[in-house]
Order: sequence, then structure tokens, then C-alpha cells
Amino acid sequence: MKTKFKISTTLLAFLLILNSFPANATEINTTNDPEKDKVLVYVLKNILTRGHFVVKDMNDDFSEHVYNSFLDGLDSSKRYFTQKDIKEFSKYKYQIDNQLLRDDLTFYKLVYGRFLDKIKNAKSYYEDLLEEPFNFDKNETIDLDYKNLPFAKNNNELIDYWRKQLKLQTLSRIQEQTAIQKDKLEKDKNYPVKSFKTLEKEARAEVLKNMEELYMRIEELENDDWFSTFLNSVVSAFDPHTTYMDPDIKERFDQNISGKLEGIGARLQKKGIYTHVSELVAGGPASKQGELEPGDIILKVAQGEEEPLDIVGMRLDDAIKFIKGKKGTEVQLTVKKKIDGSIRVISIIRDVVQLDETFVKSSIVEKNGKKYAIIDLPSFYIDFSDDNYRDSAKDMEKEIERLKAEGVAGLIVDLRNNGGGSLKTAIEISGLFIEKGPIVQVKYRGENPIIKEDIDPTVQWDGAVVVLVNEFSASASEIFAAAMQDYKRGVILGGNQTYGKGTVQNILPINQFYPKYEKDLGYLKMTIQKFYRVNGGSTQKEGVYSDIAMPSRLSYMKYGERDLDGALNWDKVPQAKYTQTNTYANFNDVVYNSKQRIANSENFKMVNEYAKWLKENQDDTSFSLNYKRFFAENELKEKEADKFKSVFDYKSNLTFTSPKYEKDLFKNDKDLADKRIAWHKNLSKDMYISEALNVLSELKLKEQTESIKN
Repeated sequence: MKTKFKISTTLLAFLLILNSFPANATEINTTNDPEKDKVLVYVLKNILTRGHFVVKDMNDDFSEHVYNSFLDGLDSSKRYFTQKDIKEFSKYKYQIDNQLLRDDLTFYKLVYGRFLDKIKNAKSYYEDLLEEPFNFDKNETIDLDYKNLPFAKNNNELIDYWRKQLKLQTLSRIQEQTAIQKDKLEKDKNYPVKSFKTLEKEARAEVLKNMEELYMRIEELENDDWFSTFLNSVVSAFDPHTTYMDPDIKERFDQNISGKLEGIGARLQKKGIYTHVSELVAGGPASKQGELEPGDIILKVAQGEEEPLDIVGMRLDDAIKFIKGKKGTEVQLTVKKKIDGSIRVISIIRDVVQLDETFVKSSIVEKNGKKYAIIDLPSFYIDFSDDNYRDSAKDMEKEIERLKAEGVAGLIVDLRNNGGGSLKTAIEISGLFIEKGPIVQVKYRGENPIIKEDIDPTVQWDGAVVVLVNEFSASASEIFAAAMQDYKRGVILGGNQTYGKGTVQNILPINQFYPKYEKDLGYLKMTIQKFYRVNGGSTQKEGVYSDIAMPSRLSYMKYGERDLDGALNWDKVPQAKYTQTNTYANFNDVVYNSKQRIANSENFKMVNEYAKWLKENQDDTSFSLNYKRFFAENELKEKEADKFKSVFDYKSNLTFTSPKYEKDLFKNDKDLADKRIAWHKNLSKDMYISEALNVLSELKLKEQTESIKN
């Protein structure tokens, strides 16, 4: 592995915060633990006001944000509160800042208490409304633009809101079942067709079942869950990426960024009062043990030889806590088998489970007599708790070395849908493609930018590079793409621009700022820096503009940092000193040729038309609740959709294969082989990959360099 700098996670700024807490902080009662919520508010407001990247006053604007955000978090579809409730709440609209400064939770307690009452009422609303058939002959509409829908004037209007929402859900199911019947009748003229009356009754029963399951999950939620919603309304006033994470959310975050967990390797879901096995992780302990299967129901959990614990009716998060555990420990599951309904006790030894879909993988393809490779990088993963565990930089270096051994002439680095991850690995991966120099600039509030450099002159890959991105490529993906673009090291190909997240977050255990509190207070993910390209521009809001933009289904949608409320603004810092590689002799010609191909491509023209149609449908939020009009409107939309049915029906004549080292693994891992076969099949039908290969095959290397200085 190339030797790179290390980014310190211990920040002087936060040590100053810790040492500057007032001495009377201990006056908050922590002995009997009745005031945990107040402790959290107290600690969070101090950390945020002193350590967040932006200086933000807790004033009336701040208060208004918390007010609106919390109400929206509890009642985004206007199902619970009436204007009478809002009038009562609104007297605190500009006082929340003052309350929080006093560690006063009056607003939260009022709204949360009222919300609990409303939740209790909700069950009677939907049960009564779904008991009798709806009047589908009535000419009325529903608008699903809840953001602009006023709260109900009174309880009668609130119930009418409920009626319309449930009526739409029922009508949608009737329409869906009618379409299924029509298809089956075309295949079998003797197929027994159900009447509208029967379909309507069955649809209401299905909606009722779904509502009961929804409210069963809602009733499992506790004060901590709802208070997390309130805390996130508070911290999001600083920026959209500053969030409060309770211990369970933090654990899931760690799993996602490291690509591993310790447990049995099964994905679980709650259905009614039961915990079901929905999927087994290939290569995990449960998969290897062989007895647990998707569809099985877990009834009891025992730790080794201890007494089993009944988990029927337990909330899913709590059940998972008992099933997961440290590597090497035994868990005994009492299971009801899906296949025959028998009850069986299954013993599984827990282990580290690798989430393979998280990790780097590659595919090789031959085009015009040359080999090229696609490296798929789903995230910039790392395990901060284990330096010896695999991370994306180590895996990229190893994957490139293997591909070089197979004689590939160019690389496509696929960052589509890569939402980011570790800044450290983004810098290290960028360093694999350049000799040395700055990769990114990072800046704390009120300080000059710090230039983060690759100092190792070794180049892991000096051949042609195409970086494939889309509107979901964010954060660390944008650091890598921007570095490749600024150095003229790679061609950026994809959507018009990437997501636009140009901020850096640090995760802080809240207990370190309040060590006298014994229970786990959770974590604060807080924006502490902004990052900037080596050319000085931020990727915040703007993202990275593609050298070659290709139409996508999201081309006209509002999606990205620029569309988030409270997103930090774009700005720039002085340009860093760096040397462009000018790797290609024909960069401009290749870009021009690609743009011409895209402009003349019937496939991409259709994608562009499809994107426009999707935008029109997104903007149309009104639906008729008259069944004849509803069916007619749906039929019209289906006819319009039929025009785009083949929009992604693309097939290249290219054959994609795994590198040699993976083929050896297939002998003992059929699941891996099946996954790669499916991936390779999708690559052959991916018009974006095909155009990236066209670009890659046209690029010609040159040796010249050009110095860029301030």
C-alpha cells in the first residue's frame, strides 16, 4: 500500500469545547435519570454552537426551523393535527430557541403529548372508514402535495383527509387487481373474473391490514425514538447533514461504512407480531450452517445454553439486538419453518459477516482487440476500529494490480450511486492515479484551507481512465471525480452534474462531552469542514460537472444538495499548486465525438424524453377519486408509459467476464458466481457502460505535462 498522510480524528476544537463547559453543568440531575432529554439538549447546543462549520445564532429563524421541521417530522401527511392544535403550538414558534437555551422542553412535551393522543384516535378513524364501501361515483379529487396542504380546520375535516387518503389507497388496489385480471383473462378466457364489488371489498381489507401493521410498528416506538426526531429538527437547523444518531442508528452506520457486522448473517423483517427471515447473507454463518432459510419465523432466542427469550411481539430493533452478537459466541434460535410449519431449534456460531455488495469488484471486456476493465466502487468504505480490515483504498490497489496482470488497456471507475464514505480513502484512491500532489483542500470555520496531498510518486495506474458518475454520486465520489478532472487525468462521464455534497462530517460520541452520564447518549454527526477542489472551487451544491453529459431519468428532477433546505452555499478558496498530467493527446476530440454520438443516439433521445415525462408526472400531484375518471387517467398514463417501455432495452454485443482470481473462487462459492453472472448480464445491457467503453477505446496517451500555479 502506498504511504499516505493520515487525517486526525481528534480535533483541538472539540477539546476546547469539552474544557469550556460551565462548572454548573452538573446541576442537571443525572442520578435518577429523569432528565436524559434535557442532558442531550444541553450537550448538543454547546457542541453545535462552538464546533459546527457555520456560526449560527439560536434566534427566531432557528426557532422557526425547529418548529416547522418537528411538525413535519411527526405529521408530514396532515393526518393528526388540526388548525386548533397548530394555533396552540404556534405560540412557541419563536420561543423554542429561548427554551433550548434554558434546557426547557415545554414545546416538545406539548407537541409529543398531543401527537400520542392523535395516534390513539387514528385507529378508530381508519377502522370506521374502512368498514363500509366508499362512494366511487362522487366527483372529488385529492392532492398529495402535502407541503402546501393546510392543516385540517377541525376534526371533521381531519377525518375527511383520512377518508380521501384511504379511498385513494383502496382505488389504487382495485385498479391494480383489475389490470391483473385483464392480463389473466387474455391468456385464459375461462379465468373467473371478480366483480367490482368483490374487488373493492378485498382492497379495503388489504388497506386495513396494511394500516394495522403500520400502527403496530408506530406503537412500538418509544419516547427516545420521537425525541430523536425532535433533536434532528434542532441539529438540522445548522445544515442538512448534521444529524443526531441514537446508538442503534450509529451501529447501522458503522456497518454500512465498514461493510461488515458481527452476527449470524441474516436480514430480518417484522410481519405482524413475528420476526421473519427475509434473506441470508451469502457466506455468512447462517448460510454456511444451512438450516435457517428465508421465510422462517424466529420465535425465541437463547444465548448459548441460557433460557430462551420469547421475541414474539417484540419490536424488530430489540429482537435483532438479541440475535446479533460477538464473533465466536453461540445463539440458539427457536424457529417455525416455512416449508412445513415445524418448530426447530437451530444453533449458529456468530462470526464477522462481510456485506459483499459493499466492496470493490471488477469485470473485463474485450473491444476492438483490446481488453478493458470496469471497476465498480459502491462506496468509500473503511473500518475505523480495525486498521487490518479491508478498506476501499487497499482493495482498489489490489484490484488494479490484478487487472494489470491481465493486460487491460484502460479502466472505467464506476461511481454511479456511490454516496461517499471515508475522505481518507478518497484521497488515497486518487493517489493511485497521479504521481504526487494535492488532492483536496479542507477548511474549518474561520481558518485557512488545509491542502491534503498524495506525497508518494508511485503511480498504480498510468493508463487511460474514464470516471462514470450520476446524480447520486456524492461526497467522497466527488472528491475523486474532481481530482481526476482537475488533473486532466480522467474523462468524467455521466449526468449533467453530481450530487453536490461538499461538506465533511465528524461523528462525536456525546458522552465524551458529559462523562458523568453513565448511559449511552448516542452520537452527533456534525459538519466540521467544507472541502474544495485543487482548482479552488467547492463541490458544494455545484457538484462536479461531467465532461460528457448523458441524459438520465433524473435529468429534470429536483435531486441534489442544491435542492435541500438549509444547504451551505457554494464558495471558493485560492487554487492549490498542482501539475496537470495532460494524460491524453486527443482529449477534446474524444469528448466531441462522444457528445455527437449521444446527440444522434435514438436510445439517449428516448431517455431524454422519458426524463421529461417523469418530471411532468412528478409535478402532477392531483388524483381523481371517481373510479371512472381514475381508471381513465391511469389508462392514459399507461399508454404514455408504453411509449417508454423499451427506453432501457439496450443490448450490446460485448461479453463481460470476471478476472482470473475470481473464477477460481467460483468453484467453492456458487452464490458469488451467480451474482457475477447477473452483473455481467446487466453490464452488457447498460448503454452508459457502452458509451464509456467507446470513450475509453478512443483515448490516446501522451507524455507531456503542464504546470498550474497561482
